[in-house]
Amino acid sequence: MLVKRDTIESQEVVALLEHHLKHMQAQTPPESVHALDLNDYRSPSLKLWTVWSDAELMGCGALKDLGIIDGERVGEVKSMRTKNEHVRKGVANAVLDIIIKEARITGLQRLSLETGATEHFAAAHAFYKSWGFVQTGPFADYTDDPHSVYFTLPIVGS
Repeated sequence: MLVKRDTIESQEVVALLEHHLKHMQAQTPPESVHALDLNDYRSPSLKLWTVWSDAELMGCGALKDLGIIDGERVGEVKSMRTKNEHVRKGVANAVLDIIIKEARITGLQRLSLETGATEHFAAAHAFYKSWGFVQTGPFADYTDDPHSVYFTLPIVGS
């Protein structure tokens, strides 16, 4: 398994990100979908990683630098997606490990994320908790939303 920094130049990566967005739109009311659109991946504040097995794309994840919030440099975990055929193979662990390392290297002091609130997202909640993320309230531009759950992780050694 290889995790690499990537762009949206590959049609395979674009297809996975489009699938991710459509899947989020199918699970959550439109006003509560916070998945990125393709143009967001061109932002200098966003870094994308993909996970590969030889030439096969297995999944992805991204880190968005939110800047200073309440006196801390904060990053947001975005676009965590594992292709269905690769679930439970360590894809999400591999990409989140890279995101946390990048957060340390770049001096982020906290990672936060938003995910869905329905039973469909229970595995994601358990996954983030297993990495030490704790449930919190809204951050950055997010607001209280019954369809969203927020998590945060202090970055030790920043």
